[in-house]
Amino acid sequence: MTLPAFQETFDRIRGQMAKVVVGQEELVFGLLVAAVAGGHVLIEGAPGLGKTLVARAFARVSGATFKRVQFTPDLMPSDVTGSNIFDRQGGSFTFVPGPIFCQLLLADEINRAPAKTQSALLEAMQDRQVTVDGSSRPLPAPFVVVATQNPVESQGTYPLPEAQLDRFLVKLTVTDPPREVEQRIVKNHATGFDPTDLSALAAVTSPEELATMSAFASRVHVDDAVVGYVVDLARRTREDRAIELGASPRASIAMMKAAQVVAASEGRTFVTPDDVKAVAKPVLRHRVMLHPDAELQGIGADDRIEDILRAAPVPRAATAVQAAHGVA
Repeated sequence: MTLPAFQETFDRIRGQMAKVVVGQEELVFGLLVAAVAGGHVLIEGAPGLGKTLVARAFARVSGATFKRVQFTPDLMPSDVTGSNIFDRQGGSFTFVPGPIFCQLLLADEINRAPAKTQSALLEAMQDRQVTVDGSSRPLPAPFVVVATQNPVESQGTYPLPEAQLDRFLVKLTVTDPPREVEQRIVKNHATGFDPTDLSALAAVTSPEELATMSAFASRVHVDDAVVGYVVDLARRTREDRAIELGASPRASIAMMKAAQVVAASEGRTFVTPDDVKAVAKPVLRHRVMLHPDAELQGIGADDRIEDILRAAPVPRAATAVQAAHGVA
């Protein structure tokens, strides 16, 4: 794959999704960056803001096999992973795969299920396999989890464990649209748009091409100075007095991978500090835990990350440009 081909495919996917996902450009971009980077996505927002629609639209335009699991308090881990069922005729147990055996899994309202059920995704998200009764089974490639959740203040929700949160490459937040955007959405429905019918969307790429894009993005040059900047941002979250639990080295890796995709999407063969800044909040916001005192003062994770971005020394962009030799 060439850089122009990467850009063209990236823009084609984004443009196709924009036909049904109105006014959520940052959400669409963030989801696409994470998927190409080989990561999983957590989307948080109040009901009715298009969280499930964007996941279904991406599955449609990417040609990926798609399954949706509605997470509820009574959902069991085996309902997600599958289980061994005794076959009376054959006199043996047969494994019946669960919905997790797909390329794009929509874990809808994931924080309405207890931790026991949420943990069923841990191995799948990290190792791309599922172990049931001692037998491990690989998942299809590529494998992406898009999870939606309501704000933790919502009734009937459970907070996601730190280990679960850390496996999401990015956390994207959805807010109420501006008045003019909401007016366009309502007008679309008035003229017959049906969000349950996405047949008008074309499959403009394939899972195989997404895998090729991922491999291409992983070869985008990252200068040592930019690597140092990425690590510095993550380490500053561990040293910040308002943050009780900072980001792990996994966050540094996620930041670098996401920045590589952003750079390639903008037609560059090297990563700049601005690419890192563009992905810092989505990558870090769900990986930091604030001190209770900071929360009482109304300080949010994005506020602290913004302060860290302002305080961290930025390497000169020229260094990255001069050191870049293109994609290996």
